[in-house]
Amino acid sequence: MDLFAAHAGDPAGLRMAESLASGMDEDEGATGRGRLYRGPAFDVLVSDDPVVSADWLGAGSGEGWGERYSGFVFLSRHAARSGVPALTCHSTGNFGPAALGGRDGQVAVPYPEMHGAYMRLLHEARAEFGGFEVTIEATHHGPTDLERPSVFVEVGTTEAQWTDDALCASVAKIARRAAESVAGGGAAAAAAGGPARPPRAVCLGGTHYPKKFTDAVVQGRYDLGTVVPRHALEFLDEKMLAHVLERNAPVDAALVDAKGLGGHKARVLGMLESAGLEVVRA
Repeated sequence: MDLFAAHAGDPAGLRMAESLASGMDEDEGATGRGRLYRGPAFDVLVSDDPVVSADWLGAGSGEGWGERYSGFVFLSRHAARSGVPALTCHSTGNFGPAALGGRDGQVAVPYPEMHGAYMRLLHEARAEFGGFEVTIEATHHGPTDLERPSVFVEVGTTEAQWTDDALCASVAKIARRAAESVAGGGAAAAAAGGPARPPRAVCLGGTHYPKKFTDAVVQGRYDLGTVVPRHALEFLDEKMLAHVLERNAPVDAALVDAKGLGGHKARVLGMLESAGLEVVRA
């Protein structure tokens, strides 16, 4: 069972969470961290604290959340200077110093299956979201210290979108369908004659909004884990790469935007070869 979580002070996250929690019963004695709603397929938490700092959900916090849930789906607003309406999805982590939640030099355990299922369903429904950019983002911010997989689902990019009840409810519905798809299991789907889940890949290079990697996931070629953008490659050494691969295990391939590696190209490709990863050019 997954936990959907949002911050009570986040207008988009709150609207998505309340849409998912509609008809569910609040468990008033479950937590002092906010409002928890119990459901048969997933629970919903409206947290008193920002979800970028939700490392307390980890098993090591002593609160038991890490053992209670198989994965975390964080519902959030998305902000960008461009102001372009966007629906985004990404894993979390800090390749260098932590600027917004999480720990320095730590990436979270990503949720490739949920990330992929959500992005493909969102892409299929893109006509419903005319004028919106549908894109993944590179891995950034917290939380990072969770033992279970996690992913951010975001609505952006200004208050006009964050406070749009119908928009947030529509996005929440797609996130719920994705979670239900993942809970159904790729092996079971394949046994029933459906397609097996795509291979899992870590991604390296490109911009914060990497079109090549977005295309790879919405086309069903890969489910994506940690995405290391070009601007973070200065922090990628052998130790950090080993940490990324450990948090992403099992990894089927490294998906690389070779032109988007900049001056780090030779060094990064050399490290990937030494790690024994299959390198696929995006």
